[in-house]
Amino acid sequence: MENQHAQESLKTKRIERAVEISAEMFLRNGIEAVKMTDIADACGVGVATLYRYFGTKTTITIAAMTHLWNTLRGMYEHVFESEVFLRQSGIKRLSDLMHMYLVLFDTHRDLMRLVGEFDLMLQHENVPKAALFDYERSIINFYPYMESAYLAGVADGTVRSDVDFKLFYLTYGHSMLSLCKKMLCGELLPSDDFGSGRAELEMLAAMAVSYLRKENAHEGEENRHK
Repeated sequence: MENQHAQESLKTKRIERAVEISAEMFLRNGIEAVKMTDIADACGVGVATLYRYFGTKTTITIAAMTHLWNTLRGMYEHVFESEVFLRQSGIKRLSDLMHMYLVLFDTHRDLMRLVGEFDLMLQHENVPKAALFDYERSIINFYPYMESAYLAGVADGTVRSDVDFKLFYLTYGHSMLSLCKKMLCGELLPSDDFGSGRAELEMLAAMAVSYLRKENAHEGEENRHK
């Protein structure tokens, strides 16, 4: 019984190590360029063992992407739950959250680029949605924080109340992620010029904040601090 437990523990550690190593290799080289034999060699196990653990490269890729998002989420989520953040006005909290996309673009470009390649892989291989349950849960979900900030802004008078906020969130998120992915793919067409790429992202965020801000928002913020 103890021997079986030790074997299961060793297997779990090997799987976790394989996921971590494959995530690092994907970040460095891209998904398509990394072969199962490359991962097996880096892990110090046989490729047959790797296939026995995961079945397919797609499975280990999903696990690796889940690991990367979990790691990233752990770096930022506590910020949005801090007392300092929650003491801000609703519109300021929304602005900070919407600018997180710029933080991801600036400091995690390899991951953002990898997400684009991963999305194409999912489409090409027609991966069933059921296989992506853990992956979806791992992605940083800004919506609960943004909805809370929106409601706080309505209450403190800094944010418009006549907004379909879920539609706004989806529109902004899709627009920002699409723009980030396009820029990270590089200039493909003769007319593409991303020399002011980050300024485009900043302008999109500024327009979104301006759309949500109530006309007398500054008065509301001043009254809030009296």
